[in-house]
Amino acid sequence: MSTPCCDECAAKIRLMQPLDVLVVGCGHMGASHARAYHALKEFNIVGLVSRTPASRERLSQALGGYPTFARFEDALQATRPAVVSINTYPETHADYVTKSLLSGAHVFVEKPLATTVAEAQALADLAEKTQRKLVIGYILRVHPAWQQFIRIAQTLGKPLVMRMNLNQQSSGPQWETHKALMQSMSPIVDCGVHYVDVMCQMTRSRPVRVSAIGARLTDEIAPTMYNYGNLLVTFADGSVGWYEAGWGPMMSETASFVKDVVGPKGCVSIVDEAKEQSDDIEGHTQTGGLRLHHSMRDTSGRFSRPDEIIDTSDEPDHDALCALEQAFLLDAIRHDRDLSDHVQDAVNSLRIVLAADTALREGRTVDL
Repeated sequence: MSTPCCDECAAKIRLMQPLDVLVVGCGHMGASHARAYHALKEFNIVGLVSRTPASRERLSQALGGYPTFARFEDALQATRPAVVSINTYPETHADYVTKSLLSGAHVFVEKPLATTVAEAQALADLAEKTQRKLVIGYILRVHPAWQQFIRIAQTLGKPLVMRMNLNQQSSGPQWETHKALMQSMSPIVDCGVHYVDVMCQMTRSRPVRVSAIGARLTDEIAPTMYNYGNLLVTFADGSVGWYEAGWGPMMSETASFVKDVVGPKGCVSIVDEAKEQSDDIEGHTQTGGLRLHHSMRDTSGRFSRPDEIIDTSDEPDHDALCALEQAFLLDAIRHDRDLSDHVQDAVNSLRIVLAADTALREGRTVDL
């Protein structure tokens, strides 16, 4: 093999080689992302990290026997990865992302970026300072049907009325996962960042105020936590949106899925034909189809165009979406993409849902 003629050429050669990736967290999302790295020849898994021996060993065996670690810090020091994939509970994100960036690694981290706006902004600033790529797992941003949903919503005129929810009737392992998540944040914060981010993309307008209601429907969570919430956000262009989320064995199955946007020119809705039970963790990404309604009428006052049904049944499954997220990360690293807008959008959506949490707890509207 010939020797590179200069440091710049050597760097380019290294960049085109498979990227060593350390996967942190071996639960549902960590396993999905690990399968994506395993399938993509541009990545090389150098370790799997989980506090639970069974989860990391099970995933390692399923993928052919990757090294496993119990402690994140030990794994980071032993593997010196080019990429760290963080798929743990939110309260660990700020610490793990900070240590990864300071080690020189690029980072993929599941949403939300952090548990406070200050932490999230500090991570955004650190990524810029270290010149490392930071990608946050907003899976709907890579979903073709959701991208189309947003594009159509942008054609409906202003203001927009955006109605979305994700209620999940959970039991068994799903309820245990929800209770673990609620040790650090409520449903409208954890999942709300996805849908508030969608609303911001649809309106392309500045959010100006937010309010919220909620209820604690079980004694199985902390007295200061609530497992049902509904936030309402108003934008500078007059658009409004609400997002509802509830978790637990008491939640209704008949109110689990609303994804609907109304504007002066009509409305577009995600048709929930492909969805099964609401505790299906992957269900929130499924669309089934889009229904586009036109508000225009003829001289008799009747609708002049029939509703359009847009088939999205060929949408990617959950693992394929995770692969698309990692392809986005790879592209950003290989082509040195500017991710400042991506990161700042994640900070801003977190700012909105945390303001909603404050509004709920303090019983007031919060100006943004």
